[in-house]
Amino acid sequence: MAKAYLDRLPAWDRQRAAQLAEQHAIELTDARFELLQAARAFYDRYGFSPSNRPLISTIAERLGLEKGRSIYLQSQFPDSPAKTVALLAGLPKPKNCL
Repeated sequence: MAKAYLDRLPAWDRQRAAQLAEQHAIELTDARFELLQAARAFYDRYGFSPSNRPLISTIAERLGLEKGRSIYLQSQFPDSPAKTVALLAGLPKPKNCL
């Protein structure tokens, strides 16, 4: 994935997310967008981008246990979910992602 993480967090919106998704051949569905919103809520609360485990916990808290499972996240973003979510959500790359 290209390094397209945003420098200015407020510059992000659904349109920007769709542009980033298109650049990476990802369809931005409503299901995927709500995962991006959950990641942004985590960032707003804690001040850093969530790695996989905290992202899954946040998704479970916000969207329910069915979606708050690693297999669901992997089905939506097969290639490094936390990294891809951060990229499309306009967040800094999670620190533990290579």
